[in-house]
Amino acid sequence: MTTRSRVRALLFPLAAVLITACGAPAEDELVVYSSRNEPLIKPLFDQYTAETGVTVQFITDSAGPLLQRLEAEGANSPADILLTVDAGNLWQAAQQGLLQPVSSPALSANVPEHLRDPDNAWYGLSVRARTIVYHADRVSAENLSTYAALAEPQWQGRLCLRTSKKVYNQSLIAMMIAERGEEATEEVVRGWVGNLAAEPFANDTAVLKAIAAGQCDVGIVNTYYYGRLLKEDPELALRLFWPDQDGNGVHVNISGAGVVAAADDTGPAVRFLEWLSSPAAQAQFAASNMEYPVSDAVDVDPLVAAWGDFVGNTINVSQAGALQADAVRLMDRAGYR
Repeated sequence: MTTRSRVRALLFPLAAVLITACGAPAEDELVVYSSRNEPLIKPLFDQYTAETGVTVQFITDSAGPLLQRLEAEGANSPADILLTVDAGNLWQAAQQGLLQPVSSPALSANVPEHLRDPDNAWYGLSVRARTIVYHADRVSAENLSTYAALAEPQWQGRLCLRTSKKVYNQSLIAMMIAERGEEATEEVVRGWVGNLAAEPFANDTAVLKAIAAGQCDVGIVNTYYYGRLLKEDPELALRLFWPDQDGNGVHVNISGAGVVAAADDTGPAVRFLEWLSSPAAQAQFAASNMEYPVSDAVDVDPLVAAWGDFVGNTINVSQAGALQADAVRLMDRAGYR
């Protein structure tokens, strides 16, 4: 038994983790480290087990602690797959040498080029759109256009944003730097800060509720937070607006996965990624959190489709990681906290 196999055998029976059907032979199991919550991933993992007989064991945690864990475990990590949100996190994992590149015609066919790592270390499995939300009674969609336009004087005291400390906004600014350059992006962010109706909020749900309550009129959120709130209150007076449709398109990011560098036999892990990227699995994975499939050929969940079509940005999402440090420094200079 290799050191890695010994670690795998000891770790899962003893650790306080979420595990499916323990006891399968090592060659018939996969270990996934996931920042996606159990309700979103377990049905998909159970389906894979039912179809293939391969057991999927998994540990869930935030992306940061998972990367730290992989780094600490090194070559002895029992993990085969890292599954997490935001290209910035996946880019960081690849930069730290925690993922290994894999070559797969199926993955290349199922995942558009701009939604996967240029070096094939990770692949997008669902798309998350970060867009403008507004109060339908106080804002006309005709007055909205681009992310940058929210820096204009007409929005003074009317804008709400989530904190800059969250990777979602760091990735948004990183992609804006890739599109517009650092100087122009900083000018926009300074304008946003000057238009804030309140200090940045801890999460997107708080932004949505502040707009609904009249504390502000517009904001920027991931669409699935809007969907969650809409399920609670179908009469919600908030609407989504797709910005930059005459330019680079709506900012999109991903939930994705890669094969862990410590995995000795990559075949089972690659086959699992290929299955996750298949049309049926894409549709199920995206619908579970009101996100979008990575492939335009896969049907969007009807609830999400009701929000309308949009043109998404096609700059490679790896830029969300490559320019993240620049984005953090820019936001700090602009006073965006």
